[in-house]
Amino acid sequence: MTDNMDATGINKELLSILTENILPFWMKKMVDLENGGFYGRISGKGELFPQAEKGAVLNARILWTFSSAFRILYMHRKEYAISDKRLVSYLDTATRAKKYLIDHFYDHEYGGVYWSVDYKGKPLDTKKQFYALGFAIYGLSEYHRATSDQQALDYAIKLYASIEKYSFDPVHNGYIEACTRDWKEITDMRLSDKDANEKKTMNTHLHILEPYTNLYRVWKNDRLRNRIENLIYLFINKIEDPQTHHLGLFFDDIWTRKGSEISYGHDIEASWLLLEAGEAIQNTDILNHSKMIAGAAMEGLLPDGGLLYEVHSDGTIDAEKHWWVQAENVVGNYFLYKRTGSPQAMDRVRKALSFIRENLINHIDGEWYWSIRPDGTANTDDDLAGFWKCPYHNSRMCLEILE
Repeated sequence: MTDNMDATGINKELLSILTENILPFWMKKMVDLENGGFYGRISGKGELFPQAEKGAVLNARILWTFSSAFRILYMHRKEYAISDKRLVSYLDTATRAKKYLIDHFYDHEYGGVYWSVDYKGKPLDTKKQFYALGFAIYGLSEYHRATSDQQALDYAIKLYASIEKYSFDPVHNGYIEACTRDWKEITDMRLSDKDANEKKTMNTHLHILEPYTNLYRVWKNDRLRNRIENLIYLFINKIEDPQTHHLGLFFDDIWTRKGSEISYGHDIEASWLLLEAGEAIQNTDILNHSKMIAGAAMEGLLPDGGLLYEVHSDGTIDAEKHWWVQAENVVGNYFLYKRTGSPQAMDRVRKALSFIRENLINHIDGEWYWSIRPDGTANTDDDLAGFWKCPYHNSRMCLEILE
């Protein structure tokens, strides 16, 4: 790859990354033929853990990825020379994920989805993390978008109703993080050990906005449209810092910011997801905010095209270049280029893709390494596939631009 690659060359590169590196890994190495669904983990050194727990987020992201791959590559099958056999394999994988989500993750007694199940598909962690419900909506709505499957849409709407009933805060606005299985208050609301235990987070709001946008594409519901408009309002008026344009990460129930962390990856990801949401509901006022948030994210850009992970509240920098941050760097700058014509944004796309190709892609086992360490070595201590390492950010990078 060269830094002056044109749009045709970029598409060719992305198609290769998607169809030769990312998707084959998940179809060949992660399908659990014995117990159903998909395995829960492959280590960074390539070791399969067939009895690892299976996460709702991982399953939902697999569902979105293969549904989107089928939909977009089917539309462009002649242009990209995609065989019918390959398309069928993508659809079969998506259908497997959809069926497993409904049969094993969906709580048919209380509604919502379990946070995790064991390797045999039995409920393990039954809390209702609204982040996971959001990704289930994202995957199911995309499956409906690709196939017109009514069951997928029906379940997506049920999950949307659960979020609105149990997560939305009618007093202070916004969405709380989590509940118990039967929708009661829960003490520990965190997504992961590294998160602050606060009632509201930028991350969950972003990944409610994203599935709501996708659901609205296939279900033109007025209340849903209003909720998308409200989420955009929250990002602009509660989450975005009016001075720095970085996004706050953690908030209490009355929207007091907790901590001063900066997440460059979430900044650039939000910049284009907000723009996409605004365009879906014909909100034309979001572009300037999108540009400012993207500009704030570029404070973490390095000369080699990589993007830093985050700055902690104490001012220390996490200088690892995480796989998902690099993928979002590509998409965010591509959206900026398409909406503004900025040649600088397109230059950043080219350099970021070069960094990914030369450093992050695992050319031996498939998929991408978790991160590149500050000394330039690949991180093989963290997973190639797992609870948080999913075919989502990197496949979405390819699919958003190919579409």
